[in-house]
Amino acid sequence: MPAPIAALLLDWYDKNARALPWRAPPGSTLPPDPYRVWLSEVMLQQTTVAAVKAYFRRFTTLWPTVDSLAAAPDAAVMAEWAGLGYYARARNLLKCARKIAARGAFPTTRDALQTLPGIGPYTAAAIAAIAFNQPATVVDGNVERVISRLFAVTAPLPKSKPELTRLAATLTPFNRPGDFAQAMMDLGATICAPRNPACALCPLTAQCQARALGLEGQLPAKTSKPAKPTRQGAVWVAYQPDGAILLEDRPPKGLLGGMPGLPGNGWDGHGGPEPLDLAWQRVAEVRHTFTHFHLVLQVMAAPAPPGANPLRGSFRHTAATGLPTLMKKAVQAAQAVRKAP
Repeated sequence: MPAPIAALLLDWYDKNARALPWRAPPGSTLPPDPYRVWLSEVMLQQTTVAAVKAYFRRFTTLWPTVDSLAAAPDAAVMAEWAGLGYYARARNLLKCARKIAARGAFPTTRDALQTLPGIGPYTAAAIAAIAFNQPATVVDGNVERVISRLFAVTAPLPKSKPELTRLAATLTPFNRPGDFAQAMMDLGATICAPRNPACALCPLTAQCQARALGLEGQLPAKTSKPAKPTRQGAVWVAYQPDGAILLEDRPPKGLLGGMPGLPGNGWDGHGGPEPLDLAWQRVAEVRHTFTHFHLVLQVMAAPAPPGANPLRGSFRHTAATGLPTLMKKAVQAAQAVRKAP
């Protein structure tokens, strides 16, 4: 069964590859830029292609090489990352860029790449295969779905991950391993979709065991996840006549680590009492979902006189500050109430 799969899939990829800003198209005479491959793979961790495109273009315009990124100020990079989420990725991005700049070039093997900050087994395999043509097996969520259907693996995820990786490795070719990895990803993203897979358009329909058994709509099976808990909290939006807002820098590690944020009451393990003695009013409620919990946040707002001396933080203009999505929601909610007639 495995013998024709790589050739079939590569032929399909040559005709149907997605045009993505970080990708060298099939047949390109220029090798993929490892910097662009690495940056895209870090950005794409738990984030959609659609969300990443604009960030990738902006980053590569501001910092077109790993050396230029390595030399960038932390605050500038974190501000440009704002809204993309999972902020530990941005902190590790800078650490990794600086290590690569110091050594003079990207490592070329999966094992060496995996020693760098923020590069785990998947990202290391993707860079090795796509940027350096190494026959590394690349397995993301799309590939897991394709493999589970191709081999009719009925054991549920995440328990089946090792078996799916082993099976994927039996297909990885020595010729064009990077294109093969991207072809698998594209197949999962565009044809072998989670719901209603377009089997009639799939180049591997004849080889698909799940299709033969009528199981394509049921695989991959997944272990049920426990319901996310809901936390309650509050933030304070103190604003001055010139529009500056009280912000503080969050601790470098943890939730929204290293980002500017509104003072809060400890819902995230970081916070304290009211930062100023003002006439606070509850003006809005915002909701947000993190990886492990839902959040219901009360937005408290009040005008602050010039020269106010807060317990923590400082007054800043948000136009020059990259706020995380949650904090941006709270600020916008407070501003909407202020502007209401």
